[in-house]
Amino acid sequence: MAFLLEPSGERIGALLNPETLVVRRTAGLRPRRAVGGGSAGGGPTEDPLLFTGGGTTELLLELLFDVSLLGSSVQTEDVRDLTQPLWRLAENSVAEGGFGRPPRMRIVWGKRLNEPVVVASIAERWEHFTPSGAPQRSWVRMRLVRVEEAASESAEVPPVPAGLTAEQVEERLSPESFEAHEVLGAGGEPGQPPVTGQRLDEVAHQYYGDPSLWRLVAALNGIDDPMRIPAGTVLRLPTAQALRGGT
Repeated sequence: MAFLLEPSGERIGALLNPETLVVRRTAGLRPRRAVGGGSAGGGPTEDPLLFTGGGTTELLLELLFDVSLLGSSVQTEDVRDLTQPLWRLAENSVAEGGFGRPPRMRIVWGKRLNEPVVVASIAERWEHFTPSGAPQRSWVRMRLVRVEEAASESAEVPPVPAGLTAEQVEERLSPESFEAHEVLGAGGEPGQPPVTGQRLDEVAHQYYGDPSLWRLVAALNGIDDPMRIPAGTVLRLPTAQALRGGT
C-alpha cells in the first residue's frame, strides 16, 4: 500500500500492508423538521428525510510500523521518523480559495484500490520504547475521505465515457485506434537501471485527463500491479478520441 501526493507525485509507502480495510458510505440526507414542532400521532414513526444528494465515502485502516523487524532496511530506532509524513497529510497546508485544506492524495493498493482521498483524522499508539525513550513500534489509525477526481485540464474536451470495459473497447475499436506508449523510468539508484516506471494512473491522466481510467489500461494490457510497471514496458492504449466515439 502506498499514498501518492498530488500533483507532486511524492510517494509515502506503508511498511506493512494492513490486515483489514473498512469502507463506509454515508448517504446525502438529513432529518426534515416540521415548522410547527413534532409529528402527529401516537404510534411509532420515522422522521421525514430530506435528500441532499451526494454523500461521503470513508476508508478506515490501521497500519503497523516497526523499526525492529528482522530484515528491515530502515535505518532508525525511532518509529516516528516513518509516521511523521502521514501526520503531515492531515495538516492544512495547501491554500485553495483563501482557505487551507489537507493535501489531496491517492491511496493505492494492488490492482483494485486507487482512490483520491484526504486524511480526515489520524491517531497513533507507540510501543517498545528504547532506554532513551524512542518508540520502535507504532499502530497508526487513519480515517480517509474520498474526494472527486481532478477535473481535466481542458474543460472544452469531453470526458471519456465512464464504465467502459476492456471487452467493450476491443469490440468497438479497430487496431488503428490504438497507440503504443513506452513506460518511462522512475526510481532506482543513481547509475543503476530504474526499478519501476510510470504508474498507470499517471498514464491514464496523461492520455485521457482521468487517472481513474487506470483500471481500463490495466485490463487492456493484462497488468496485475499498477504500481510496479518496469521501465521500457510498451503499453497498448486506445486514443482518447476513439474512446470518446470519434474516428
